[in-house]
Amino acid sequence: MQATVQATVQATVQATRPRPPLPADGAAGPPEEALLAIGVFARRSRLSQKALRLYDRLGVLTPAYVDPESGYRRYREGQLATARLAATLRRLDMPLALVAAAVAAPGPQAAALLDAFWESVERRHASRRELVSHLRIRLRGGQGRYDMYEIEQRDVPAQVVLTEQRHVKVTELSAWLREAIGRLEGAAARLGGIAGPCFVVYHGEVNEDGDGPVEVCVPIGAAPPAPADVAVRTEPAHREAYTRLTRAQVEFPQILSAYDAVAQWAGANGKTVAAAPREVYFADFVAAGPGDPVCDVAFPVR
Repeated sequence: MQATVQATVQATVQATRPRPPLPADGAAGPPEEALLAIGVFARRSRLSQKALRLYDRLGVLTPAYVDPESGYRRYREGQLATARLAATLRRLDMPLALVAAAVAAPGPQAAALLDAFWESVERRHASRRELVSHLRIRLRGGQGRYDMYEIEQRDVPAQVVLTEQRHVKVTELSAWLREAIGRLEGAAARLGGIAGPCFVVYHGEVNEDGDGPVEVCVPIGAAPPAPADVAVRTEPAHREAYTRLTRAQVEFPQILSAYDAVAQWAGANGKTVAAAPREVYFADFVAAGPGDPVCDVAFPVR
């Protein structure tokens, strides 16, 4: 999403009109009565002169005329609407580069930029809300963890899976998961199709200091008759305790609260963790909204 917004911003900014040329040497400037002095324009647009100078420098709002000797800026009456739009967008904390793109774009394209920006804001807000919940639990020593997460159990049959494993730090994890899942799903399609939700097994801690390893698994119907172009193994049948998460809850580090909750539930209920924990992705993560369920954090138990 962020990359799409940035690409659209760059394309739109490049299409904006260049600064109006200054009058040639000896040529008279435009009649002053047709333009507004920067002080007047600032008052009427509800922007400070400092903001107008910044907007000029960044290409958000270019003056209609700049005096070649004094550098004094003048604006047209018709630029007031653009200035007020820019001021309103900035009240949303929209970055100036995106404001420049929005005020230069046709209405529908500007609206699309606003929609993309606000979607990113809502995702970020949902992620921060979950992070606050995670931190609150940690600061209270775990109190209230069961109230946040509903822990359930299920039996999982044996599965033949295509796998890819790698040591990876948390900063690289998301990108590698997307690439690995894409490769394995493509291989599964060549071998008869995907037979179940993709899951990611964490054989070691993944954080700022730990690098796993992490294993991506994509179930297929049966082992291929000949060696495949990816690793194949059988995931044993097992019983697992799990909790279901929304997309916002999957963000690191708040997802750690879910791992802690399931592990504590297992201990409190006389269960022994029998294998490495995993995340089971049963929905389209990219298309999901912040509140949509997308993933189970699960521990094989006995």
